[in-house]
Amino acid sequence: MELQLEFIEDKVEFYEATEMAKLEAIIQDKIEQNKALLLRVHHVSHQVNIDPSSGKWLYSAVVHFRYKG
Repeated sequence: MELQLEFIEDKVEFYEATEMAKLEAIIQDKIEQNKALLLRVHHVSHQVNIDPSSGKWLYSAVVHFRYKG
């Protein structure tokens, strides 16, 4: 039996929340989790939209993680 290990080199995750503080907390938590996989933040993109069903602000972010080898 042969075991092959491969590193995750790139990982992109998407997040959304109804409050900016909640979104920041989610992202910070995910950064800490991805450190265990030896991934660091390469790029963050975010935007704000209005949820058409509720009329409330909806904050979203895309975080690109890369292997820090």
